[in-house]
Order: sequence, then structure tokens, then C-alpha cells
Amino acid sequence: MIDLRSDTVTRPTPAMRAVMAAAEVGDDVYADDPTVRALEERTAELLGYEAAVYMPSGTMTNQVALRAHTECGDAILCHSHAHIAVLERGAPAALSGLSIIPLAGAGGVFSAAALEAAIPSAHPFIPAVQAPPRLVCIENTHNVGGGTVWPLATLQEVIEAARRLGLRLHLDGARLWNASVASMTSEADLAAGFDSVSVCFSKGLGAPVGSALAGSAAFIARARRFRALFGGGLRQAGLIAAGALFALDHHRERLREDHANAQRLASGLAGIDGIAINADAIVTNIVRFQVETMTAGQFVDRCHAAGVFLLPSGTNGVRALTHLDVSETDVDLAVERIGSVMSEAGRMIEAMP
Repeated sequence: MIDLRSDTVTRPTPAMRAVMAAAEVGDDVYADDPTVRALEERTAELLGYEAAVYMPSGTMTNQVALRAHTECGDAILCHSHAHIAVLERGAPAALSGLSIIPLAGAGGVFSAAALEAAIPSAHPFIPAVQAPPRLVCIENTHNVGGGTVWPLATLQEVIEAARRLGLRLHLDGARLWNASVASMTSEADLAAGFDSVSVCFSKGLGAPVGSALAGSAAFIARARRFRALFGGGLRQAGLIAAGALFALDHHRERLREDHANAQRLASGLAGIDGIAINADAIVTNIVRFQVETMTAGQFVDRCHAAGVFLLPSGTNGVRALTHLDVSETDVDLAVERIGSVMSEAGRMIEAMP
């Protein structure tokens, strides 16, 4: 089976497993796991922040950040298709009592003008009826947008606009490592100007578990309170933190291979009748396309039977991700199998009376 559902399906490499097995551990709830502390220090250093805290998932790092930045009844601003808005099970409202002000923009990227337009001008004749906007959230790369990378100029303009408006900034950088490689810009430069940054180790980097939230020392101290409140306390977590540390040192540069394989996959899909895709838009490891002759669910089921695991997204949309466990050969075989699925579907349509 060629599994293209997500870059979270990777398995630890033998070298990663060896490092994990030998990891020195302690009790992280009491802050005495040396491997977790080493991971947090290394992450903060890479991102250019004072401190970081390790957590089980990217959803938790995002939600802890929201809770630590805001108060119940506040509003956050993010793209209408942001992971925080549509893929975290309604957590902003459920966990922190927050409402979302959605912003529009192609590929998950919105402009400073769109941000400014979403903030109502204060006037004594207008009663304060809107939830107070507190925080702007940016996702880089943008998952639903197709793995898009924020242009540096646009990113800086939005950061500056948020500061003018008195808003805080959180970066959902679950795949910031991919954005760094694709843009040839350091993670620290991409994260500069934000109050907090979330990064994931179990996606493109191939570690088995975990994400981290970075920020100022004072902010991270506050975030640790909400990590515990949300049930994120860890014990001998050095076993999994060791895998993340290994990934930081050995798997970041190889993301170029995933990006090249994603472009190879997109080019192959573009040559299959019944599939609509803009192959030129693929810049990282996420490939999104449309199926024209059946529903996404039907297509995914048939591909699964043919040995390719994909993820449906909406009525006709499909998502595929390249990752550590997918080779060039796997990509070519996946294209061949998907082509066979579409050819068979075409013959069935032709045979219909």
C-alpha cells in the first residue's frame, strides 16, 4: 500500500528508533526530563525565541496558544480555511470561548487590507457589540490552501498591520519546516514578529509524536499552565522527544525530496483524464486535485482497492501528501494505479446505455 493520506503516517527510521531507545528520561511534569528540555531549547533556538514547551499534538499547541493569548469572549482572526478554524473540532469555542472572524484570500493567504477591513472603526455613535478582536493567526504552510507558502512581503505587511491595530500574532507553523525549505528562508526569519509559534515534529519531519509552542519565557510559563489544564502533561516523554530531536537534526533538509516528489505526483496526475489539477501550484508536499467523473469518496475507495491510500476532501476534492516513506518509485506506481482506476471508470461510463 502506498499511503499518501498524510505526512503523519511515517514510521520512525531505524536510526531514530535507536536514539529513542537510548534516550535519557525523567518526569516532564516536574520539568526534569533532560531530553524534553533539550528538545525545547533546540526548538526555541531554531525559531529565535526565548523558550518552548513540548506537547502531544499541533492542535494542542495551537489551542494552548489561543487560550494563553486571550480571554473568554474574545475574537481571533484567521483565514476562513485555516486549520484552527476548520480542522480542530471547534476547539477555539469549546476550550476558550472564542469566536472567529474569517478572512478571505487565495491559497490561505490574506492581505493586510483584508485584516484591516475586518476590524470596525471605533466611534462613539456605535455601541461595542462585536467580540473584541485580540489575536491574528497565520498558517504557514497552509494545509487547505494546498501547502502554499506565505510570500515574505505579504507576511511582513500583515504583521505590521496587526501591530498597528494592537493585535497579537500566532503562527501555526505545523509545516514551517517545509515553508523554510521551499522559500530558502530560515525558520527564525519566517517566525520573526510573532508572539508565539507552533511547530510539528510528526508531520514532514517524520517523528512519531509531538509539537512545540515557542514564545517569550513569560508566555511559555503561562502556556505550561494551560497545557496542564488541557491534559497535556507528559511523564517520561524523553522517549518520544528523542525522535523529534533526531528529526530536527537529520530530516529538515531532506524535505526537498518530498517537495520534488509532490511535483512529480502532480505532473503525473495532470496527464490522467478525469482529474483536474494545477501542477504548477505545487510548492511543498501537499497535492490537492479534483475528480471529475465520480465523487471523492468513490475515487478514494477505488484507489485504496488498487493499493493507493488517499484522503477525500469535500465532494470531489482529494488530498495526497508525499513524505519520508514515499519514494520516486512509489510516486510513479501511484500515478500508474490511479490512472488505471480512472481508465476503468471511463470504460464503465462509456458502457452505460
